[in-house]
Amino acid sequence: MDWSNCISHERIGQTNSISSRSQYQRDFDRLIFSSAFRRLQNKTQVFPLPGNTFVHNRLTHSLEVASVGRSLGSLIGNDISNLKGLKSEIKEFYKYDLSSVIAAGCLAHDIGNPPFGHSGESAISEFFITNKDTLIEGLILSSYFEKHEWSDLTNFEGNANALHILTNEYPGKLQGGLALTYSTLASIIKYPCNSLSIDKSQKHLKKYGYLKKDQKIIENIASNTNMILQDETNYGKTYKRHPFVYIVEAADDICYRIIDLEDAHRIKIIQTSTLIDIFLEIITDLKPNNQYIKRTKDTINKISDNNEKISYLRAKTINILVNLAHDIFNKNENKIINGTWNNTLFDCIQNESKGLLKSQHYSVKNIYNHPSVIQLEITGFNVLQELLKTFVPIVLKNNLTSLESKTLHLIPDQFTHNHDANEYIKTLGIIDFIAGMTDGFATEYYRKTKGIIINGHE
Repeated sequence: MDWSNCISHERIGQTNSISSRSQYQRDFDRLIFSSAFRRLQNKTQVFPLPGNTFVHNRLTHSLEVASVGRSLGSLIGNDISNLKGLKSEIKEFYKYDLSSVIAAGCLAHDIGNPPFGHSGESAISEFFITNKDTLIEGLILSSYFEKHEWSDLTNFEGNANALHILTNEYPGKLQGGLALTYSTLASIIKYPCNSLSIDKSQKHLKKYGYLKKDQKIIENIASNTNMILQDETNYGKTYKRHPFVYIVEAADDICYRIIDLEDAHRIKIIQTSTLIDIFLEIITDLKPNNQYIKRTKDTINKISDNNEKISYLRAKTINILVNLAHDIFNKNENKIINGTWNNTLFDCIQNESKGLLKSQHYSVKNIYNHPSVIQLEITGFNVLQELLKTFVPIVLKNNLTSLESKTLHLIPDQFTHNHDANEYIKTLGIIDFIAGMTDGFATEYYRKTKGIIINGHE
C-alpha cells in the first residue's frame, strides 16, 4: 500500500456517472439524505434526549465529527499532496478531495449504532447469550447457527453493523446499498477483522468490523484500496487499518471527549468553574504558551454568559487537538501507510496531557455513570430485549400460530427474507429492523406490542 494506490473512486455495486460534484462529495450527499442517517436525530449519544434542554444526539454528534474531520483531512491531505513522486491526479485528490472522504466517513461512523447508546449494543448481544438454551420448535436457540454466525450475534458491534447497513442489498432496494466509494467505506473500518479474530492486544483488532455475511464486501473494499492483509483463517481475513481510518477516528475521539463535557455542563452536571478549570488545564498542557493562556483567560473574563464561556473554551480546545492530531499523523506517516502503527492519534495526544487524562476519569465517574444515563441504559436494555424476544423466534419457526403470523406482518418487507434464506440471514434482518429504530420509536413499539398503549391510550 502507498499513497497512490490506497484510494479508489469506484463504487460498490454501481458504476460512476458524470456529475458536477466529485465522487466523494456525492458520498457525503448520499449519506446526508439517507434515512439511516436521518434516524440518528432521535438516537441517544450519551444523555437522554430532553424536551427543552439541548444535548447532542447521534446526528448532531456525527455532523460535528464531520466538520472536525473535514478540517483534519484538509490539513493532512495538503501535506500528502506535497510528497515527492506522486502523480498530478493523486496530488489533486489529497489536496482537494481527501477532506470530503473523511467528512463522509465521519457522517457514517455511527450509522450502525442501535437506539439507546452503547446499552443497545449490549442488549442485542445479551439477548442471544442469555437465551442460548431457549427451545424453539424443539431446538435450542444457539443450535440454529454456525460458530461464526453465533459469534456475530453474541458480540453485536455497531462498527460492523455500519458497514452492513451501508452496503447491504435489502429486498426491493438498489444494488450495493448506498453505493459509496471504496475510499469512503475503507475510512470507517476501524477494526478490519471478523468476530472470531478479535485480539485486544492490538488496537485495530480489539473489536470486529465485519459480519460473516459481509466477508466478500470487506475483501472487495480491501482489494480496491490495497489494504494490507495481516492474517487469514477459515473464518475470514484480517487486515491492517486503512490510513484514512486514523483521521476519522481522531475526529470522533476529539468531539466526544470534549463535547460530552459541554453537554454535561448544559444540563448542570458540571459546574461552570469546574469545567473552565478542566479546559484550561488541557489547553495549558497542550499549548504551554504563557501569552496564549493569558489571552484566553482575558477573553473568558469578558464573557458574561456561562454557556458562551464554555463554548469558547470548547472551540479553543478542539482547535488545538486538531492541530496536534495533524502533527502526530505527519510524524508517523510512514508507519501508518505501511500498517505498522499500533496506536491512535488521540491516545498519543492524551499521553502528553494530564488534563485530558483527568477529564476522562471525571467523565467516567460523573457523566457516563450519572443516574440519568444509567436509567436510560436500563430502559433501553429492557426495551430491546423484549423486542428481540418478540421477533427472533418467529423468523426461526416453520410452524407459526395465528398471532405469530400476524406479528410477522409488522416487520417491514426490506427486513424479511424468503424461506430459502438461512436462519442467520433471517435473524440479521430482525437485528437490522430493531437496530435501525430510534429511541422513541423503539419505546413506542415496545409499549404497543406489550399492550401498554391501546388505540393511543395508556
